[in-house]
Amino acid sequence: MSQEPTDSPAGWVAKHVKSYVESGGTRGHLYQGAPTLLITTTGRRSGLPRRTALIYGRDGDRYLVVASNGGADDHPLWFHNLLAQPQISVQVGAEVFDAEARPADADERPRLWETMTGIWRHYTGYQQKAPREIPVVVIERIQP
Repeated sequence: MSQEPTDSPAGWVAKHVKSYVESGGTRGHLYQGAPTLLITTTGRRSGLPRRTALIYGRDGDRYLVVASNGGADDHPLWFHNLLAQPQISVQVGAEVFDAEARPADADERPRLWETMTGIWRHYTGYQQKAPREIPVVVIERIQP
């Protein structure tokens, strides 16, 4: 992704991303005590890079994020983008790498959901109000 990404349209998220990027990941890695990473997806309609900050967990070498959208009716736009184009860029702290993302399958989701609700308990409430099953996304580094 050679073009500079557009950051989340949510003001507080854009501010978080800016701080994260400008500090090389030293500011913003923790958000209210939870670890965060940045993902850059490719806009499914525009083809342009889109960046957002997300709380993450780990499952071995894999990273996990949740497409909660705060429990809204619809999936977040970044999730739709990665379904259309699963190759993404990830920043964790100072480290930036290419990765592939996919929704957790039905067999692995319960265990991964438990991991993520252990990190950010609000996901449980988001799921209770959402009329959809909130996806857990598995991110795997692409080896150079």
